[in-house]
Amino acid sequence: MSMKFRNRRPFFRRKNRLQEGEDPSNFPRRKRLQVNKMKKGIVILPSLLTLTAIFFSFYAIILAIESRFVLSAALIFVAGFFDGIDGRVARLTKSTTRFGMELDSLADVISFGVAPAILMYTWALLPYERVGWVTAFVFVACGALRLARFNVQSGIIDPKRFNGLPIPAAAVMLAATVLFFHKLGIQPGDFRTSLLVLTYILSFFMVSSIKFHGFKDLAIIKQKPFSSTVAFVLILALIAANPFVVPFFLCLGYVISGPVLTIFLYLRRNKAPEPLREQEPAIPNP
Repeated sequence: MSMKFRNRRPFFRRKNRLQEGEDPSNFPRRKRLQVNKMKKGIVILPSLLTLTAIFFSFYAIILAIESRFVLSAALIFVAGFFDGIDGRVARLTKSTTRFGMELDSLADVISFGVAPAILMYTWALLPYERVGWVTAFVFVACGALRLARFNVQSGIIDPKRFNGLPIPAAAVMLAATVLFFHKLGIQPGDFRTSLLVLTYILSFFMVSSIKFHGFKDLAIIKQKPFSSTVAFVLILALIAANPFVVPFFLCLGYVISGPVLTIFLYLRRNKAPEPLREQEPAIPNP
């Protein structure tokens, strides 16, 4: 039986995959078509996820114009979810392309620039008239400048930290503010000036040199996987218990962490001792 199985084994190997030294043209045509289709599907999958983010952000704009602010803010969160997974899917499937990177940047301008700016304008800044739409435009312009600078500085600066507030964080902060006010029953007209200042602060943070943590250094998670899992479950439970309040404080904490981290890095750099220089032998005075 073993001899017969060994004699028949090359037959099955030839049917399923190529042997060493064989011509690839002898590979079955149907198998080649399936492989080619699979490669095309893997490449197009991240782009479909990016287009899904654009769809939800565009629908959020329509809802903001219709004064359905809560659902519009929630859809900005959904767009942020799809924007976060498209890059990871591209890296996992090894299908990162220049086209996908450019499409992702254009999608970010719509999802996290135009959509939250229109939401904030129609929700709180509309009574300011010209000042209101100028403020919304400043947010969009600073977000576009932030994305352009990120694309230029990619691979040059420290990848563990963001140079300036990421535009998704600024957009989610505005959307979380809308949900927070709705949950507590606060009218935006009572804090209209504060919301105007908040929009300008987020715009300034995006184009500034303030350092924000990039959450790309997962050394703590690798060192303490159990504790990290427990912390993630607790955060998820808090969000599920009060989804309108907890995201606001999480986003606010991340925005505040940028200036704190920048001050900490500045103080640590100034306190670092300078390297000792070797003293040159003194030249005798004739």
